[in-house]
Amino acid sequence: GKGKRGKGGKGKSGKQVSRSQKAGLQFPVGRLSRYLKKGGYAKRVGGAAPVYMAAVLEYLTAEVLELAGNAAKDNKKMRINPRHIQLAVRNDDEFNQF
Repeated sequence: GKGKRGKGGKGKSGKQVSRSQKAGLQFPVGRLSRYLKKGGYAKRVGGAAPVYMAAVLEYLTAEVLELAGNAAKDNKKMRINPRHIQLAVRNDDEFNQF
């Protein structure tokens, strides 16, 4: 785990568990919840909305990083640089359309 992140209810041991940990995500659910509330997109924000949003953003990020990693490997590089991300997005039909 990455320490205490976001808001979390107290477990049996009294240790805080973040909503990201509960959902099994790396992206910060608490932060996204705050952004949705403060952004003025709606008067109210449901409990599942930031969790779903975090999951979608995490998936898209993982997908782009996977493709960028392949692009870096094709160029015989061990590190992903911005050019690799651009190549990954341009060469993928769905990402290019997006």
